[in-house]
This record gives sequence, structure tokens and C-alpha cells, in this order.
Amino acid sequence: MKRLTFLFALFVLVANAALAQTDDTSMPNDDGTFTADGYRNNRKLGRSDSIQSQHKEIPRGMKVWTIDERFGDRKAAVPDTLSYMFMNEGLTTGLRGEYNVLGNLGSPRQNRIFIDRALPSEFLFLDPYSMFIVQPGNFQFTSTLSPITVLTYNTAGNRNNGEDRFKAIFAVNAGKEWGFGFKFDYLYGRGYYSSQSTSLFNYSMWGSYLGERYQAHLLLSLNHQKVAENGGIANDAYITHPESFHDSYSEEEIPTVLKQNWNRNDNQHVFFNHRYSLGFFRKVPMTAEEIKAKEFALKSHKAQAAEKDKEKARRQAKARGEKFDEEAYDKTKRSAGRPDDAVIAGDVPQAKKDTTTVSGSDRMTVNLEDSTQMANLKKKDALAKDSTQKWMKDEYVPVTSFIHTLRFDNYRRIYQAYDTPTDFYAQNYFNYGSAANDSIYDTTKHWALKNTFGLALLEGFNKWAKAGLKAFVSYELRHYTLPSMATPSGATVSLYNGEQTWNQHDVSVGGQLLKTQGKTFHYDVSAEAWVAGSRAGQVHVDGHADLGFPLLGDTVQLAATAFFHRSAPSFYMGQYFGKHYMWDNNLGQEIHSRLLGEFSLKKTRTKLRVGYDVLKNYTYFGIQNDRVQSGDNYLVQHNNLNVRQSGSPISLLTVQLQQDFRLGIFNWQNVLTLQKSSKEDILPVPTFNAYSNLFIRFRIARVLDVDLGVDGRYFTNYYAPEYIPGIGSFGIQETEASRTKIGNYPLLNAYANFQLQHTRFFIMFTHVNCGDGGRYFYTPHYPLNQRLLQFGISWNFFN
Repeated sequence: MKRLTFLFALFVLVANAALAQTDDTSMPNDDGTFTADGYRNNRKLGRSDSIQSQHKEIPRGMKVWTIDERFGDRKAAVPDTLSYMFMNEGLTTGLRGEYNVLGNLGSPRQNRIFIDRALPSEFLFLDPYSMFIVQPGNFQFTSTLSPITVLTYNTAGNRNNGEDRFKAIFAVNAGKEWGFGFKFDYLYGRGYYSSQSTSLFNYSMWGSYLGERYQAHLLLSLNHQKVAENGGIANDAYITHPESFHDSYSEEEIPTVLKQNWNRNDNQHVFFNHRYSLGFFRKVPMTAEEIKAKEFALKSHKAQAAEKDKEKARRQAKARGEKFDEEAYDKTKRSAGRPDDAVIAGDVPQAKKDTTTVSGSDRMTVNLEDSTQMANLKKKDALAKDSTQKWMKDEYVPVTSFIHTLRFDNYRRIYQAYDTPTDFYAQNYFNYGSAANDSIYDTTKHWALKNTFGLALLEGFNKWAKAGLKAFVSYELRHYTLPSMATPSGATVSLYNGEQTWNQHDVSVGGQLLKTQGKTFHYDVSAEAWVAGSRAGQVHVDGHADLGFPLLGDTVQLAATAFFHRSAPSFYMGQYFGKHYMWDNNLGQEIHSRLLGEFSLKKTRTKLRVGYDVLKNYTYFGIQNDRVQSGDNYLVQHNNLNVRQSGSPISLLTVQLQQDFRLGIFNWQNVLTLQKSSKEDILPVPTFNAYSNLFIRFRIARVLDVDLGVDGRYFTNYYAPEYIPGIGSFGIQETEASRTKIGNYPLLNAYANFQLQHTRFFIMFTHVNCGDGGRYFYTPHYPLNQRLLQFGISWNFFN
């Protein structure tokens, strides 16, 4: 009751504060620009703290973009300030429920839609935390007309088992070229099931310089993840058949397989890209946004000059001992100066005859003796010329760019356990002391330093330059640290013997051909080949093309994406040394090719994707374990993990339809996905996956945007990958007797989503259809949370 009262009070405070702000549609432009166009015109959007500048207007607008990690090319992005789907942004299951998760906020996850699954990274232990960790290529840089602060807070549950996430973003510009900002993100999920807490922390700082010849982007990021591991519940029947037990159990009372087990990850990242361009200047019209910015600057400059003159007059009156009459001064200033329609005597020479100008059927007669008429004509010509010049700008057109990109990543992972069940692991490779013990402290460290140097001939500098051409060379140095062991003379068990290290380096070369300008056809083809080092022989070829054209009053968009990747598996798939998991493999390079086509109709809100993947030497984890019944629970025993590599090719077909309907205030959005894997025992995916969102959208009192609706997620049952606490990743279930299916369970959320000027907030009941006997598992043996009330708020401040 206290929590509901607090939420209600917070809503009232938010509403009262936001009503003092101006109306805002808060919709981005097509290029991802968030500008002042969304705000009501001719309104005072802010007031200065200075008494001397009264009713000063605060300029509002923000551009957001991402950059290419290799070349630093900018791509417009949509800022995270929109209310649409805001209620789902904080869900670990993803915006449309497409991820398998362990249930708790911020827990490890894996995408069920294979074509949307990110490619494996070198430090594979962080791949399951894609919800929280943002790669440089996806990070949003900013340019703002005034400082902006975005505060976001999501919460659910109580102090014992609840979930909280707080995120703060601040962005500011120092002039037109310099942009700076920082992001603070903290997530804490206590967990509704025992030994399931998550604590994730991120702090990022960024800066950008966008000059005419020189451009640079810098990103610094610190991350920490601490996740308690419970190994899943001891018996799925606590969820699926609670009536089979003599006692009823709440979520926190259900026994789990593990306790006092943790995965810890610490990582730091530095990304720096800069480029210098050679080119020339040309005159081009200003954009509407630039015109508004210049008008504001001119107005501000004029107001400051007037205020200085007024202050000077005030000081002079005081020096003379006179009382300064502010009203008389303002009246004098308003009447002073030359009116817009004033005529200067003698400005037009006198003539004794009429001149007639004829152009086609239009005829204009000018009396040269009428100096007023000639003055007006002369003034109009001057104003037209002045207006044309006034709203033109010098644009620098780069022709050739010299590019350098540096990336440094530093990782450390610790798997720590104080209490491990008897016979839980099949193998015990070493101990940390002279006596056998059940404690675990597996560690590994890795850092990578990569430099890329590129040369670009840019498209668009003249009408013949229809495409851009780039070439690059990269050098990467990688360092790895794993435990070492030694077997003393006469001993039967090895002991921890410090650390052993590996160094690897690679040299790669490549190029890119692309066309991004124009409205009809675009393409991008890039290739990279590793020519020296431990991964010599790797080849990556990526291509994308899109075509847009009108058809029967609609806009058709066709796109095709294809790639061919021959890549070495992660170092950790080849070598790993831990207390209970160990391997030293000689793996072949994986070959992964994909062809993906997209077809979309803008008016009918239809989008169709068809993808086909072929994988050879597909590398994955295979997990083996026995589940032995002991009373009401099952004991997990003889747990073992191996790295597998499929010798024969695997094919996977994906068909996805996205169809949205709208009738007045009613909206129905659907994403339906069909998948078929040729080897379900190695690459399992659900045959059918669906997301549906039914809601009404309306506005109250012309200021409060409201979405009321219910959305649902569903996928057919399949042998989903099992989560492996000891490695912090997902693996294929290989023990036939203990294989478990999940799926065939709809999950519904009911929500109310609001936006009031700069404030977004929502109330949502997740898992409203929860009931006894439900099979609400999104990972084998890891149930989702039951019915839960969630609240979130995000507030944008312009200063």
C-alpha cells in the first residue's frame, strides 16, 4: 500500500512539473534529428536565471548518431526519448520478448531469432549481457543546441526481491563542433528466486569534434557485472505441478541447485576514431534547423547589444545624478532609427520620361519620376539578394580522408563458489590448496589493442563521383591469461600454480565500396582478409543494398544483406583451464554465410524478411549432466562441458512477417517468425515465434499522450540451450535422459504508457496470465517471475 501511495504521489509531481513545460510531440525527424520543431512555436521555452535577460528563450534540439567502428562514418539514429514501447525497453526478454533469459532483471540471455543473434565475440563470457553492454558501433553520440539531461528509473517489487534500474545521461556542446557527455547506468535485481541477484554497473564518457577538415570521436567505458548463480530450481514441478507437493512454496522458498556461486566480470574500453579530410568549399542553402539556429543567434546578439546600451545609459544617468527613466528610454529606442519603409531623399535619380518593361504577356510600367516607387523596387531587390545570401552557407566538401581508429578492450572474469553440491561436477582438475575442497576461483584475463589506418575517396564531391572507395590495414595484439597447474611428486591431484599467458597478433587488409547518397539506390560492399598472424586465412565479405521506389501510391523498399565469414573460433573455445572445466582443442575455422532479403510497404505497414544461413564447422558448447531424484528434488550430478565442432554443414531458414494495423485510435502490431534448422540437436530454434501488441492510442487535453494495451509473446516448444553457470554461457543439452523442452506458453503483459511533454512514464503488470501449472520457462529449469507490477519514468531536462 505504501508503494502504491508513493507511485501515485510521484505521478502527481511529474504531472504538475510537466504542465509548466511546453507541448512537445517528441518525434524525431527522418534523419534521426531531435529538434525544436516538435515544440510549440512562439512560446518561451525557458527563462534565464539572470535578471538582466528576461524571458530568454532556450534553444532545444539534439542530433544523435552512431559511427562505423572501422572508418568512423556517421549514421543518423533515433534518440531514446520516445514513448513508443517505453514500457518494454527495460525488459531482459527484449523489446518484443525474443530473448531466452534466466528470469531476473539483467540476467544472461540469448536471442531465439537466429538472424538477429549477434555474432560471437572474442571474450565470449560477456555475450549474454547484450542488454547492458553497448558496443562502440551502437553507441549514440550527440550534438545539442543546449545542455540536456535524461533521467530514467524503472522499479518493481520491494526491497527484498525487487528490481531497480537507474540511468542518467548528460550531453552538452561547446560550440558547434565540440560535443561531450556521460552516461551512468546501474541495474540491481535482487531476484524473486533464491541466489539469483544481479548487479550491473556502467559509466561511459564520450566526446566528439566535427570540424570541416578534422573529425574525431572518443568513447571511454567502465563496466562491472556481478551475478549470483543458482543453477535453476531443483524440480520444475514446483512451477508446473505445485499441487503434487504437500506444502505450497513461494518463489523465494523453492529450492535451487546452487547457492553461494557468482560470476564476476570487469571490463574497460577505449575507442578513438579520427579523420582528416582534403577538399573544397561550395555555397549551399542552410537547412531549416540551421536557419532557426542562426535566427536565434541573431536575436540573442541583438538583445544582448540592446541590453548593453541600456545598461550604459543607466550608468550615465547615475553619473549625472539623474533618475533613469526606463519607460522613456524604451519608447525612444523603439521610435529611433529608420523605418523599414523609409525613403532616402535623392536615392533615385529623376527622369523625364516613362520606361515600360515588357516580358511575355506581363507588363509593368515604372514612372522614374516617382522616387518612392523606385526606392521600393530597389529595396525589394536588395532584400531578396540579402535574404538569398543570408541563408546560404559555405559547405566543406571532403574529397579524400585519412582515417585512424584505435580500440583497446580490457577484460577480467572470475567464477567463484563457496558451496558446491557433492558430485555436481564430473571432473576435478586441480585444487587451490594442498587439501581437496569445494571452493572455486576460476579466473581469466584478456586484453586486445587494435589499430586501423584507412584512406577514403569520398562520394558526392562532384556529379561523377557516384560511389566512395576506401582501403584499410589493421593490426591487432591480443593477450590472454589462464590458470596454470602443477602435480607435486607423489600427489594424485594437481595444484594451482599461478598463471600462464599467451600473445597473439594479426594483420589484415581490406576495402569498401559504398553509395549512401541519393533516395533510390544504395549499396555497401566491404571485404577484409587476414594476411599474417595467428588467424591468417580469415576472410570476411559483407554486402548490403537497398532500393526504394513508388508503386500504386505506396512506397516499396527492397533490401538485401549477404555475408561470407571464414573465422577462427574464440581463443577460449580452443583453450580453457578451470577447476572443473578444461580443454585444449585444435579447431578449424568456421564458415558462416547468409543471404537475407527484406521487402516492405510503407502505407500498409508491412515488412517481410527471408533469410538463409549455412554454417560449416559450427562451434558450440555441449553440456552433459545427470538429474537424479532425491525426495521432492532432483540432484544435478556429473556435470561436464565440452567444445564441439560440427563437421557437416548446418542450414537454417528464417521467414519473418511484421504487420501493423491501425484504425483510428486502435493499433495492432504483429511480428511472426518461422525458423527451420537442419540439425535441431546442434542448432535448436523454435519453429514459430510470435509477438503481438494490441493497444489504443489517444491524447488527453492535447498534452498527455496515452497508450493502453496488452502485448503477448509465444514460441513453440523446443530443446532450448541450457545455461552453464561455470562458464557463464549457453550450451546444447546432450544427455538424452535429462533433456528438457521449454515453450508453448503465452506470456501477457498489460500496460499503460504515457508521455507528457518531456516526461515519459508507464505502469505495467507483467505476466498477468500467471497461474498454477504454467510452463513459464524461457531457459530450462529457470522460471520467469510471476505476476509483477512495474513502474518506469524518464524525464528530459533542457537547461
